[in-house]
Amino acid sequence: MSYHVFTERGQSFDTIRQGFLQAEKLPLANVLSEDGIEQAFADPECLFGQDEDDVYTPALTLFGFLAQVIASGAGRSCNAAVEYIRSLCLVLGIRAPSPDSGAYCRARAKLSTDGIRHLTYHVADALEAQVPADWLWYGLHIKMVDGSTLMTPDTDDNQEVWPQASTQQPGLGNPILRFCVLISLATGALCGFAEAPYQGKETGEPALLREMFDRLNKNDLLLGDACFCSFFMLALLRQRKVHVLVHQHQRRKASFRQGRRLGPDDYEVVWHKPQRPEWMDQATYDSLPETITVRELRIQVKQRGFRSKQVTLVTTLTNAKRYSREDLGALYRQRWHVELDLRSLKVTMHLEDLRGQTPEMVRKEIWAHLLAYNLIRRTMAAAAMEHECQPRSISFAGALQTVSGSLQQASVSSPCALHRLAEQKLESIASRRVGKRPNRVEPRAVKRRPKPQKLLMKPRAAARAELLSSSATAT
Repeated sequence: MSYHVFTERGQSFDTIRQGFLQAEKLPLANVLSEDGIEQAFADPECLFGQDEDDVYTPALTLFGFLAQVIASGAGRSCNAAVEYIRSLCLVLGIRAPSPDSGAYCRARAKLSTDGIRHLTYHVADALEAQVPADWLWYGLHIKMVDGSTLMTPDTDDNQEVWPQASTQQPGLGNPILRFCVLISLATGALCGFAEAPYQGKETGEPALLREMFDRLNKNDLLLGDACFCSFFMLALLRQRKVHVLVHQHQRRKASFRQGRRLGPDDYEVVWHKPQRPEWMDQATYDSLPETITVRELRIQVKQRGFRSKQVTLVTTLTNAKRYSREDLGALYRQRWHVELDLRSLKVTMHLEDLRGQTPEMVRKEIWAHLLAYNLIRRTMAAAAMEHECQPRSISFAGALQTVSGSLQQASVSSPCALHRLAEQKLESIASRRVGKRPNRVEPRAVKRRPKPQKLLMKPRAAARAELLSSSATAT
C-alpha cells in the first residue's frame, strides 16, 4: 500500500521520526524509518483517511496519540491531542480538523494495536542491535524481567477481561491487569510485554514470561528475581540457549556443602527434574533433560541500611574463571534498574492513568505508551553515543521533558534545521544526569499527607441515590 498521498499533503509518518529528534547523520538515525512505520500500518483495517476530504490519517492520528501519552496533566486529554494536530496542520499548510475531539477518538480507535506493537518491538530490536560493546556485560545482552499491575477504568467490558480483586464488592473496585516486561539493561528499552488478569491459572509472572520467550535471543542473559527460579524455567531457557541469573527461591535451600566447589560460597550443583506440572504438556516435559547443572553462590551484603544481609543467586553461567562471584553479585544488584524503569513507565509517563472504556482501547493506550517510551529511550541512547556517556547515567524524566517540549517544532523542521535542533536537544538530554547516590538508603514512607477524603463503601450509583433521597427528605 502506497502512502504517497499523505506525503503530498504533508501528513507523512516522518513527522513522528522528526518529533523524537531522529535526524540524519546523528547516532541511531536509522532505528525507525518512515517506510517501516508505513508497513506497520499497512493492514487493511488501518486504511482510513484515504479520501481527499478526510483529515485524520494514520500518520496524523498516531502523532496526536504519541503527543498525548508523553504529555502531563491537561495535555493528556483528547481535546489537547486535537489541538496538537491542529497546530501541526496550520504549520504544514493543510486543512485542520474540527476542534471537536469525536473524530479524533474514532480515528484513534481505528489504529492497529498490532501495528503499534510491531513498531515498539522494532525500535527495541534495532536499538539493541546497535549497542556499543562497552555497554554490554562480558559481551552479553542483559534482559531484565519483572512484573507489576495496572488498574483500568471500571466498565463491564474491562471487568470481564480483567476482573477486580475477589475481596472487593461489585462497584467498589477497579479491573486489575497484571503484566510482565522484558527490559534491556544497556538501553532501558522495552523488549517484551505480556498481560493477563490479576488472578487465575496461568496469570502469574512466570507464565507471562513463557509467553515472551520469543523475545529472547540466543546468548541473552536473563536477570530476574526469585519467582523465576525453578527447574523448568531454567531448563526451558537453556533449551533456547538463554543464560540465566536469578535470586534463589525461598523454598529451595542451598547447603554449600554438596556439589563441586568453585570458590568460597560458590558451588556447581545438579538439579533433578520434578514431576510434570499441570501447565506443561507431556511432549514438552519429555523434551527436557532429567538434570541440569547450575551454579549457586552466596553474596554477603555489608551495606548498612540494606534489608538483605546475604543473597543466594542461581545462574547457568558455570565458568567461574570468566564470571567471578563478585561480578555476578554486582550484576544482580543492577536488577534494581527494572524497578526504576517500571516507575518511569507507570509514574513518569502516567501509564497507571489508563482511560480506555474497552479492553481494545486499553491495549491501544498501553502500546502507545510503550512505543513512546522506547522512542524516548532511543533518543537517550543517541544522546549517550553523541556525548560519550552511558544511557543509564541520563535522566529519563529530563529526556521526556525535552522531547515533549520540542515535539511540535521538530516535527515540522527542515532537514537542516532539524539537524541543528536535534544536536541542541541531545546535548540538553545528555546534560541532565542521574545523581550519583551510591548505596542510597531511604525510608519507604511519604511525607505529604493524603487529603482526608472518605472511602466509597458502596457502588457510586447507590451512594448518589442515597444523597438524592436524603436531600428530598430534608426539603
